[in-house]
Amino acid sequence: MATALVQPYLFFGGRCEEALAFYESAIGAQIEMLMHFNESPEPPAPGMVPPGFEKKVMHASFRVGETVLMASDGDGPNAKFDGFSLSLAVPSEADAHRVFATLADGGKVRMPLGKTFWSPCFGMVEDRFGMGWMISLRA
Repeated sequence: MATALVQPYLFFGGRCEEALAFYESAIGAQIEMLMHFNESPEPPAPGMVPPGFEKKVMHASFRVGETVLMASDGDGPNAKFDGFSLSLAVPSEADAHRVFATLADGGKVRMPLGKTFWSPCFGMVEDRFGMGWMISLRA
């Protein structure tokens, strides 16, 4: 089998562009591609796009460091990020504190940044979109 690649695909239920702009400023994300439903070269099948979602994000890709993530507004406003978190390893404690505080703004701190047996600086936060993040120092 050839080398496989796993990439997270995040559904923001109508808030994708807002989330991408937030991640640009919060964690230095770089948007590589963005297409709205009404820009598709092939129109979606009837009933595939919820009413009012025509100008929402059909597909986007963005880079955080070396990782490419994909995102969309999905097929409606009921997006949930249950059962997983994104782990973000940063180069310094100062970066960890800055990123953690920015992601926590409008969100919820799940575990404050602090020393653990596996990291001198680790914390968990849920951002304003409900996305879980685990912030730690890069080894």
